[in-house]
Amino acid sequence: MQKTPLFSPVLIVGCVIIMVSFAIRASFGVFQIPIAEEFGWLRAEFSLAIAIQNLAWGIGQPIFGAMAEKIGDRKAIIIGAIIYALGLILSAGSDTPIAHQTYAWLVGFGIAGTGFGVILAVVGRAASDDNRSMALAVVTAAGSAGQIFGAPMAEWLLGMMSWQMVFTVFAGVILSVILTLPFMRAPVQADRAELEEAMGTILLRAFKDPSYTLIFLGFFSCGYQLAFITAHFPAFVTELCGPILAGGVLHNMGITSTSALGAVAISLIGAANVGGTLLAGWAGKRYSKKYLLAGIYTGRTVVAAVFILMPITPTSVIVFSIAMGSLWLATVPLTSGLIAHIYGLRYMGTLYGIIFFSHQLGSFAGVWLGGRMYDAYGSYTTVWWIGVAVGAFSAVVHLPIREKPVRLAVA
Repeated sequence: MQKTPLFSPVLIVGCVIIMVSFAIRASFGVFQIPIAEEFGWLRAEFSLAIAIQNLAWGIGQPIFGAMAEKIGDRKAIIIGAIIYALGLILSAGSDTPIAHQTYAWLVGFGIAGTGFGVILAVVGRAASDDNRSMALAVVTAAGSAGQIFGAPMAEWLLGMMSWQMVFTVFAGVILSVILTLPFMRAPVQADRAELEEAMGTILLRAFKDPSYTLIFLGFFSCGYQLAFITAHFPAFVTELCGPILAGGVLHNMGITSTSALGAVAISLIGAANVGGTLLAGWAGKRYSKKYLLAGIYTGRTVVAAVFILMPITPTSVIVFSIAMGSLWLATVPLTSGLIAHIYGLRYMGTLYGIIFFSHQLGSFAGVWLGGRMYDAYGSYTTVWWIGVAVGAFSAVVHLPIREKPVRLAVA
């Protein structure tokens, strides 16, 4: 079998789509305070909208994965981009919490159609066995690259226009990814009858496999930690670091406000994760994926615990962002690669989409609990410790996974 190059057109286009989609998604925490202050909402109101967005993403991911396997990857991505843009435009015209929470469903489904479930599956099918682990890591790292500039870009745009206009600009940006799709030519899929029959067989085998259940349970904490930090960390930093930011080293570097520090923190997480994710892709080809995942979750648990136990300062925020960022999305190429290794590539999008639903249940819990507990107690401390606990749980449940390919009978 001829070895295909790593940087194929499918991989490059997949990176562009993920980068744009995640740049917008990672910026929503920047809007937490401006929207709450404009309308006088409680912190939980906009937090619930972001939480619903994450839940809709999780529900939509297996749907878009199956859709891509039936009608084609490019058609599924076009539908996702249109829904994403529509949700942003409708949200821009909303002035009540219920409206924002309603349109968050559209944004979440749009993220699903332009996110990991669809893109990782098509890139995984297009890559050779030798390149697959690294190809999945490169696409995941592209999501982090979007996070590097997404939050600072939103902060910069908010300095020139209203948040409503920023949402509208973002809607136009996500629609622009459709222009790249002619270059995404994935491997030809089977006919519909064969597709439907094989999908039922594979799903049944996976659901009966305890390893699939363990992967599902383990991915919950990843979503909890990532979504909570993305949605609430800018506000967390703004409130705790204000009295000690002025006149320090960061002030001299041009970081002169706490809102800017919060945006830079999200950007640093993305920057550190580019290297962490690529390293995970490299290691995933050479070492046991389940043990690598257990190690990553252990590392997250330790980093989060140390951070919340230490005094919160601008310096500790920067150190935490880099440390957590190196572990941020490193779970994604390993988890998706583990699914492809055990269950095969043909329905990887659907199988990963179902696993990703657990991730998004965690995302919903992290974002919603963050807002609710802040309003109740005026602090995010309890939510942090819940994140530490579920991270430790994920580290443990990955250990019993049987990392062996399952031979599926084809009728």
